[in-house]
Amino acid sequence: MFDLQPYGWPMHSPTRARRKLLQTPGTVVPFAPLKVVYNGKPCILFRARKLAIRFRNSTLVDLTERAFGPEAAVDTKGSMCSKEKAILILRFGDVDDLRGLVIRLQMSNTFYESAGQNWFTLDSVHLHYNWTQEAMFNGSDVYAPATYSYHCQHVSSLQKYDTLLVPSSNTDNAANWHVTFTDFQIQAFNVLSNKFASASDCATFFTPAILMGLITSLILLLVLAYALHMVIHLKHIDHYDEHKTTVYFPRSSDPEHLPAAAAASAAASAAASAAASAAPAGSTEKNSL
Repeated sequence: MFDLQPYGWPMHSPTRARRKLLQTPGTVVPFAPLKVVYNGKPCILFRARKLAIRFRNSTLVDLTERAFGPEAAVDTKGSMCSKEKAILILRFGDVDDLRGLVIRLQMSNTFYESAGQNWFTLDSVHLHYNWTQEAMFNGSDVYAPATYSYHCQHVSSLQKYDTLLVPSSNTDNAANWHVTFTDFQIQAFNVLSNKFASASDCATFFTPAILMGLITSLILLLVLAYALHMVIHLKHIDHYDEHKTTVYFPRSSDPEHLPAAAAASAAASAAASAAASAAPAGSTEKNSL
């Protein structure tokens, strides 16, 4: 596995997320998988709905028919498998202006104690052309449990497809090449038949549509929570008004406890009563004389 990080090229895709196991065997594709037999046993299964390469801005070279078509002329001589390593070699010969075109995929099988199982990794993809030229891509983002196959809609050096194939160095010829496998699936270990095992898919859990749905749901939940809070608050206010008591202040005849006007009125009433009681007494005394 390569640890080189070329300048200006991310070693890991900026939008990578958690992986999931979802594909089952028997998925229908246009072509049957390419099978490599080593020591009399199938050891590598590989297929893609489209395989295309392009050098800079030149014409796109479609290798799909040559690799997977009914009359495919690709030669896999030199491919090999072992418990730890697997190499898939696709020899296309002369294609357009390219002489001796060869694509080589190198994979490894490693046991990880933290996961408790073996995982296989696409360590690198090599593009050999014109007999002496080579472009090498780091493919370490392509990995799966060794008992599964690996599937991805695009395994490509293009950034719009998450750049799973990264040029091994900034000065390597790979920076001038675009390589794209569409509907890519490969299995290089534990191949038991001519069919792929269940696939570990590179599809992300959080696609833009899922993220927008989650954000919308969160906004609706916040609005609902606020509405419930307001309803509960209004019910609490009504409940408080129903049980609110009215305070009554008793009247007092004691002038000291009355306001000044009330005290004056009480005093005037007392004086009038005294005058009224005194008048009959005077008239009685006059009559006696």
